[in-house]
Amino acid sequence: MSSSTRRRRYLRTAIGLAAVLVLSVVGAGAWFYHRLDNNITTFDPGGVATERPPAPVPATPGASVPVNVLLLGSDTREAGNDSLGGGDEGVGHSDTAILVHVYADHKHAVGVSIPRDTLVTIPSCKLPNGTWTTPKTDQMFNSAFTVGLAPNGNPACTQNTVEKLTGLRIDHTVVVDFKGAAAMSDAVGGVEACVPNDVDQYGIHLKKGLQKLSGQSAVDYLRIRHGLGDNSDIGRMKRQQAFLSSMIKKVQGQGFSLPTLLPLADAATKSLTVDEGLGTAMKLVDFARSIEDIKLSDVTFVTAPWRFAGDRVRLVQPDADTLWKLLREDRTLDGQSTSGTGQVTSSPTAGPGAATAPGTPSTPLTPEQAAVPVTVVNGVGTPGLAGSGAETLKARGFHNVTLGPNSPGQQATRVAYDPALKAAADQVAALFPGAKAVEEPGSEAITVTLGADYRAAGTRIDSAAAPSPEPGAPAGAAAGATPGSTPGTPGALPSGVPTGIAENTRNADTDPCANLTFG
Repeated sequence: MSSSTRRRRYLRTAIGLAAVLVLSVVGAGAWFYHRLDNNITTFDPGGVATERPPAPVPATPGASVPVNVLLLGSDTREAGNDSLGGGDEGVGHSDTAILVHVYADHKHAVGVSIPRDTLVTIPSCKLPNGTWTTPKTDQMFNSAFTVGLAPNGNPACTQNTVEKLTGLRIDHTVVVDFKGAAAMSDAVGGVEACVPNDVDQYGIHLKKGLQKLSGQSAVDYLRIRHGLGDNSDIGRMKRQQAFLSSMIKKVQGQGFSLPTLLPLADAATKSLTVDEGLGTAMKLVDFARSIEDIKLSDVTFVTAPWRFAGDRVRLVQPDADTLWKLLREDRTLDGQSTSGTGQVTSSPTAGPGAATAPGTPSTPLTPEQAAVPVTVVNGVGTPGLAGSGAETLKARGFHNVTLGPNSPGQQATRVAYDPALKAAADQVAALFPGAKAVEEPGSEAITVTLGADYRAAGTRIDSAAAPSPEPGAPAGAAAGATPGSTPGTPGALPSGVPTGIAENTRNADTDPCANLTFG
């Protein structure tokens, strides 16, 4: 046999092996996508209201637009969930509701938690028999999910309710049950979470401290109310936000690779109920890829501004409406655009209460200044204060911002810096009017310590003016007072952010053991 003949045979063999390998990989991929497709459950799109908020319009042809995703946690005991949740609760409720707004740049996101006890208007919703209900006012928010008493809930009704409440068009709705939460936490190898104190109630046993939770322990952590703080849903939402932050961090740390995503996707889709827009594996993958560039430091959680109304909750106005307006206009919580210009708007589009920050520097940041490490310290103790200060810095263009440990008792805001960082420190100080600049040679980062003077004009809550708690409200909760602040203490607020938003904000990269209870 000639050498040329042998080379041709080797070449044909190599090509054949390559073809077999490619077909095997493609076949395995197709099989896996088919498996995921069979896992996914969708809800009836016919239940979505016909009169809806308008869809966002691209700024320029072909440009990306914001995306709103409603995440609902169902406590249904159907389909084996009773083994994780215990008991027999009948029809499922949506005790967890987080509206995730992905900004048009697809590099920033904010998740808004809506308290389950919030009194809202539930609009007309479709029943299993095909008829529609009449709208009802002053209904508990989580009862929208129970309209029609379907065992797995009514996601479309909750979506209609959120659109009615916020004026935002919901692009996708995702419902996760106990099995889904357990399976996803297992799939990523456990999620780091912090338990404020030992818990041994209602069949839930958790030990105090930072630890890795998965499966049953993850479900217990996400659903527990009793034995922590005032036993309220408000504290539970804080822990759910912290848990989601840790899960995002875990997935991002492992990378958006197939070995990471496929087990997670398989686990998740077995227990997800989604709208038809996410009803195939390919659609889910495409959506995941569209948000993979969002850094943990660019994710913010905020609880819709609220107050106790007896044993229920009402949203605080005008702050809540300001929050919805900011999201409708795709602006950050302090009224700025995520386009990268860093300019603070003074137009009415920022929403009532979102004033232009006095002293905002007009000189653009240089790339070197934007990269300087900045640490924000809560020097007052008001929950969410440091996170709000961090938002102000990020909106200006600083992208290396972290939160330091709380240091209560500070009266004056200060900006400490090494002399070599003075140019960047001047830009930082201009964002916090009245802040004292202090040189600290050897400092590797600029440190902003927010003091009691850090608030917008007119937000002081004097003890003489503080309203009395309403009947049924947890101890220390003043009717009409913004939660998270202590009646009788000056409210702390960064310029341009309404009090009810600032004091209910949590950055995703916050210390997982910070601010986990209420009351």
